[in-house]
Amino acid sequence: MLDDSLSVDRARDGRLTERMTQRFIDLSHYAMSCGCDAILFTCSAFGPAIEAAALATPLPTFKPNQAMFDMALATARPQGVLHIGLLATFEPSLASMVVELKQMAQHLGIALEIHTAHVPEAMDDLNRGQADLHHQKIANAVLTLPTCDVILLAQFSMAAAQPWAQRQSSVPVLSSPDCAVTALRQRMMNV
Repeated sequence: MLDDSLSVDRARDGRLTERMTQRFIDLSHYAMSCGCDAILFTCSAFGPAIEAAALATPLPTFKPNQAMFDMALATARPQGVLHIGLLATFEPSLASMVVELKQMAQHLGIALEIHTAHVPEAMDDLNRGQADLHHQKIANAVLTLPTCDVILLAQFSMAAAQPWAQRQSSVPVLSSPDCAVTALRQRMMNV
């Protein structure tokens, strides 16, 4: 299912509203009525809305970056600081993702340093059908990050740029959909 106006509304309002949260809950109920076995949301700027939606139905409900964060945190070495690079083409995603990632690291006892970068105009390129330009801007942004142990691409829409970004990096570059689908398959096989 696609509600392509949610990110537009979030950018316009500058914050997550109760009305937006209700739309997530409504989508969850609709998915359940269609016979879905699980829900995977795909926009990282809506963490609290996804949490509310997860409480609204009995379906397993996944945040878009949970699996990617788990994989990134699994690269931590004992007694060291894990340096994570986080690239986003939708800038409002960065703040909520940093908070979520830090909370997860703290819960696991992992010392963490996060380096963020917004890739301006890349989303516009993608919306205009200029995928190669979008991918190149993301790959170029990898080079602006300080030395990291792992780099994360924040939006699902950035996944096709992962090979381009990986060519610019000697450390793993993870995309949320690849990680999420792997985790979703594992979870559904264990249910």
